[in-house]
Amino acid sequence: MVASGPVQGELDVERLYRAHGHHVLRRARALLGSEEESRDVLQEVFLSLVQSPGQFEQRSSPATWLYSATTHRCLNRIRDRRNRARLLGSGMPSSDVGAPRAEQTVQAARLLAELPDELAQAAVYYYIDESTHEEIATIMGCSRRHVGDLLARVKQWAEALERRPA
Repeated sequence: MVASGPVQGELDVERLYRAHGHHVLRRARALLGSEEESRDVLQEVFLSLVQSPGQFEQRSSPATWLYSATTHRCLNRIRDRRNRARLLGSGMPSSDVGAPRAEQTVQAARLLAELPDELAQAAVYYYIDESTHEEIATIMGCSRRHVGDLLARVKQWAEALERRPA
């Protein structure tokens, strides 16, 4: 028997990979600054779709879902870096980002690592991606008002972090 394409309603992960894999990789590079970690995230995102296709419920476009899933996995990796650094006795997250932006990157990674997931996602979409409240609401599946509330909480969190000694 010859394998055919996906049955109506099934997710064609291979087609999604060909169409959106480069976007996922670019997104991961922008957030992580590491080619190796970015490629790992690319594989993890698509492997998760192969293993659990039901997680994409088609409430949004595949591109929007992949963007959100990639952001989520990258934020988890940033948190993991912070936890590893803390366990190894260093207060700074490990990073292979170039020197000119290294200090800003470390500060941003420190903030993102401490934020609850929903706040971290909103912060990335707004401050890094420069998305509008409406775009963020679509990606996150919430109202624009909720996005505004999240960003206000991010700002408060960042101000409190700034006042704390490093």
